[in-house]
Amino acid sequence: LVKGTFNLIVVAYLLAELSLAAFVLASEGTGHCPALCLCEIRPWFSPSSIYTEATTVDCNDLGLSVLPESLPSETQVLLLQSNNIVNVDKTLNYLVNIMEIDLSQNNISSVNDVCLGSLPQLLSLHLEENWVQELPDSCLISLPNLQEFYINHNLIFSISSQAFQGLSRLLRLHLNSNRLTSINSKWFESLPNLEILMLGENPIFHLSDMNFKPLANLRSLVLARMNLTEVPDNTFVGLENLESISFFDNLLNRVPRLALTKVHNLKFLDLNKNPIERIQRGDFMDMVHLKELGINSMPELVSIDSFAFNNLPEMTKIEATNNPRLSYIHPKAFHKLLKLETLMLNSNALTALHHSTVESLPNLREVSLHSNPIHCNCVIRWVTMNRTTIRFMEPDSLFCVEPPEYQGQHVRQVHFREMTEICLPLISSGSLTDQVEVSKKSSVSLHCRAFGEPEPEIYWVTPLGDRVLPGRMSDKYYMHPEGTFEIYDATEQEAGPYTCVAHNVVGADLKSVLVLVDGYTALPSKQLLHVYITSVQSHSVLVSWKSTGALQSHVNWSILTEGQHILMPFKARLPADVKKYHIKQLKPSTQYLVCVEVIATQPGYSRDCVSVTTKGTVVLRKTTQNWDSLVMATCALSFISITGLHRETTKHTHIHTYGQFRFTNYPQHVFGLWEDAGELSENPHRENMQTTDRTILGKQGRKPEILQL
Repeated sequence: LVKGTFNLIVVAYLLAELSLAAFVLASEGTGHCPALCLCEIRPWFSPSSIYTEATTVDCNDLGLSVLPESLPSETQVLLLQSNNIVNVDKTLNYLVNIMEIDLSQNNISSVNDVCLGSLPQLLSLHLEENWVQELPDSCLISLPNLQEFYINHNLIFSISSQAFQGLSRLLRLHLNSNRLTSINSKWFESLPNLEILMLGENPIFHLSDMNFKPLANLRSLVLARMNLTEVPDNTFVGLENLESISFFDNLLNRVPRLALTKVHNLKFLDLNKNPIERIQRGDFMDMVHLKELGINSMPELVSIDSFAFNNLPEMTKIEATNNPRLSYIHPKAFHKLLKLETLMLNSNALTALHHSTVESLPNLREVSLHSNPIHCNCVIRWVTMNRTTIRFMEPDSLFCVEPPEYQGQHVRQVHFREMTEICLPLISSGSLTDQVEVSKKSSVSLHCRAFGEPEPEIYWVTPLGDRVLPGRMSDKYYMHPEGTFEIYDATEQEAGPYTCVAHNVVGADLKSVLVLVDGYTALPSKQLLHVYITSVQSHSVLVSWKSTGALQSHVNWSILTEGQHILMPFKARLPADVKKYHIKQLKPSTQYLVCVEVIATQPGYSRDCVSVTTKGTVVLRKTTQNWDSLVMATCALSFISITGLHRETTKHTHIHTYGQFRFTNYPQHVFGLWEDAGELSENPHRENMQTTDRTILGKQGRKPEILQL
């Protein structure tokens, strides 16, 4: 076997030597190798990727202004790149075996100045990086077997309708990086076998229906960097064999789903670097041959919504990386992707990835989640439980960012028992900016997404205090079920702060965004806030207030001593639309100072306070029996014991989580404050509640966060 292999090597070497000798002899007979050029046999691939060895004359980068006087007649590949050639005025008909000519990076300004003659064997012609401005009718008709034509990076602004006449065998056409402003389908009528078309980096801006219909055999289409803002629904009609489309670096603000559904055999789709804000429900649905998708480097992408990917039976890889605002992937974003193996999600703004998202992908093998601001809470708990066979790419770069006690730790090093099974909602920081500017009479979308367990519900509060629920529509507003709030036909009346509230049975989070219309936002009046005490009892007071333009409301209450000193001040943070608060379990006959602060964007906040004294306790006298006295004495002893225990345990600074409230070092007389929203409900997960600094909302209403001042 070794001997046979050696013999084959010797034979191949001898054949190469004989070919080189024949080439040299032919050169000596019909023309020497031009001065300074290099003549040799080199590997060569045909347009159909067939390998061969071709006799090559390399005259690249020699400063030539004209072609050499004579060339070896056996020349198959002629390389004249990076010279100063302006025209070709002598035909090359004598090069009967020529297969490729490269005239790129010269000073040619017209294709008509390139008189190559009749070259029936020529397969590839390169005219990149010249100064060509027009392609006239039948400009290459003398090259009937041409399969590749590269004329990208020129100055072409006009192509005649019959420019490619006679090129019925052309397979690859590169027209990218020119100055074309429109596409004429008549260009392609002479190209029935074209397989690859590159039109990117032309200022075309708009496509039209049936633009590419004559190209029935087209397999790959590149429309990169054309500043496209939309794709008409019937743009790709007729492209029955199209497998790959690139929309890289355009201005699409949504997935052109209807146009893509007309491409029945699409396998590879590149939407990278487009300002798409949401991957919405049904954007990628019933594309039965789609295998790979790129949605990387999208500066505006905020979320991947529920059922965004639906019934993609051949999908094996999704890349959604380097999206600085991508902070939310819905638990049901992927449906019927039975062959998906690789999910790339690194370098985004994701705080978590739901376990149900991964469970919906039965064939998933690997996930990249590194370089995201992961919050190590209940949502990400599944990653640390070692119950998955999925491989995490670059696990050493998967760190916890929150909560503070886990910051900087590797996610998989945090034991799952240290994380609760349920947790408060967290509005994704990347989904909402602090301020949005919009022109008058235009529209704007505010995106709010939140992670939590159970999955939180979302509603919005307008500057006027109106609550907008999912699905509600008016002539000015609409809230999508996913949490996006749309404002239509904006005027100065729509300017102001809008607050998103995300809540579940555990609690809530809220975040506000200021909307400016042509730079204007509503300013609060000087008399923004008025506080009233509407009910006073022995152990409670009911406080209400009137305000507009609030982002948040804070209620403070404290005991006033005889010297008007404040004792034990406490604070409750409330959503913007709450304007009534019931403080219970207060001491009778005690003077309290109750203050309300309304936080607004401009000029900051307003504050109003009232002083109130609770009513005295009415003691009812009645005859009791000895047994009643014994019970009362026993209760008194129990109370003394509990009080002593309480005093002992409250010597240390600590935070309690009790029921649906978050408490910070304060006595139990403030438990159960929220009478209007319903009494404190029994919570079977009370021991698993997570401590947090966000507003708490209960099952039946909003529960306030209590902070000691």
